[in-house]
Amino acid sequence: MYKVFVNESPLILTNEKPENTVGNVFLMDDDAINYAITSLSKKLLKKAYIYDPSDKILEKFSSKIPIVVAAGGLVKNEEGKVLFIYRNDKWDLPKGKLDKGESIEKAAIREVEEETGVKGLHIDKYLKTTYHIFKRNGEYRLKKVYWFSMVTSYDGPLVAQENEGITKVKWKGPKKIKKALENSYLNIRLLFEDKSIFEN
Repeated sequence: MYKVFVNESPLILTNEKPENTVGNVFLMDDDAINYAITSLSKKLLKKAYIYDPSDKILEKFSSKIPIVVAAGGLVKNEEGKVLFIYRNDKWDLPKGKLDKGESIEKAAIREVEEETGVKGLHIDKYLKTTYHIFKRNGEYRLKKVYWFSMVTSYDGPLVAQENEGITKVKWKGPKKIKKALENSYLNIRLLFEDKSIFEN
């Protein structure tokens, strides 16, 4: 099972037929997928399922909706504060697409550096992979983001990558993290569910 967010509503890819659901289960068919995504994006449905008995459901889905692979970081400094960016009126974490031939880990570090100005990054561990749908040139795309926990001793200036629409970069402690997550994305909140990321 995979949970893909469409305008903050879940599209669940599953090979087990959902029970007790009416009008929101769709088959792995181009028209049905487009209808489900459009309905979620317009908030006509709160949740939808794409059902297919295959054990390769993500591969089948991505043959219909092309995948864009990205990587990013949940970065902590020596004070235990977390690095946030502000873009599109939401608090987010730095991430971006892989360059051709680039490893996922290298992309994650490069994107954090480019979007925030933070240097000296070290990957602590892999956190999770998130999925969401976005539209580019009138067509839907599936963004698959690999997230890593990172640490740094960097205490220099933070530089927002303005040409990527980033207007602020901030280190945030526990209280400010909680407030930022109220104006963030569900995929970002999922990363903070694992409390062990704050254990040194």
